Amino acid sequence: MTIRTPGDAARPAAPAAPDDATAGAVPCGGEARSPAMEPIDRGWLDVGDGHRIHYEQCGAADGPAAVFLHGGPGSGCSPRHRGLPGPGWRVVLFDQRGCGRSTPHGECRSNTTADLVADIERLRTHLGIDRWLVFGGSWGASLALAYCAQHRDACLGAILRGIFLTGAGDIDWFFNGAGQLLPEHWATLAAIAPPDRRTALAAWYFDAVAGEDEEVRIDAVRRWMDWEEALSRPGSPPPPAGTASREAASARIAKYRLQAHYLRRECFMGESRALDFARGMQGLPTAILHGRLDLVCRPSNAWILHRALPGSRLQFVDGAGHSPFDTPMAQALAAAGRHFLAHGSFAGWPAGPAA
Repeated sequence: MTIRTPGDAARPAAPAAPDDATAGAVPCGGEARSPAMEPIDRGWLDVGDGHRIHYEQCGAADGPAAVFLHGGPGSGCSPRHRGLPGPGWRVVLFDQRGCGRSTPHGECRSNTTADLVADIERLRTHLGIDRWLVFGGSWGASLALAYCAQHRDACLGAILRGIFLTGAGDIDWFFNGAGQLLPEHWATLAAIAPPDRRTALAAWYFDAVAGEDEEVRIDAVRRWMDWEEALSRPGSPPPPAGTASREAASARIAKYRLQAHYLRRECFMGESRALDFARGMQGLPTAILHGRLDLVCRPSNAWILHRALPGSRLQFVDGAGHSPFDTPMAQALAAAGRHFLAHGSFAGWPAGPAA
């Protein structure tokens, strides 16, 4: 089977979305589930530097366009993402360089935030889209800031969820600070590192997953995966340490190596520049949503971003953690998408009090 898209040569059909595309998306007090849409179009785009990105289009072919930017860095899109930001949209999803079904898998060369921003714009041009809504969560929200600020004329607006500001404070929170909330699980995360490196645990993990020792790489990825899952279950008993299998960890080494490539460099952005990008978006309709129970990315990030972007609308979502599929968050995202579809702005959203 081959899939043809306008202007493309025939390509082999894409494999199924990788299992790690929803890593960390663990339900908090109930998860919204709905049948996954089937793509109306999919293909590959050669973006240069030896990279090809895989993309899909879903939903309403004649609706306004929305581009979905996945998290990670290093994860990828999954069929469950096709329903965001709700009915009525022509949704474009793509796997960022080295992620998911894009090739070469796990490649870190010629893979920076600037490269990804350029790829988004190449994809928009390739698909003949004039302007689109930019929708991103976690790292995808960070990437959205960079893209929207540099390509304002291509954007209708932005929906940003689970704000990650990419700075040293965010990275230290994930690897060290959040250990105050789940000390027994953090002890398992830290135990693999030499005692003198546990105060800077992130740097040790970045070295480990990029190192030559396969056993160390696999063990580090297993513990990293377990830690992500524990932080993604606020209000529920964390899973036992050692839940991730050796086989699952081995299959995800490329993802975590790519994530380490970005995180050790503050995602080629850092908090100061992320907020500069936000200031450059002033006047662009922007909705910010953050789960009140998010332990992966601190709710204070959303407040900082909101203050840096005059005119933005902020909703803290009760009962939601970091996952877009927690039922309260899924409902809030759908409401934001419906509101913008109906009004072309976020004025009057959310229905209740906004921050």
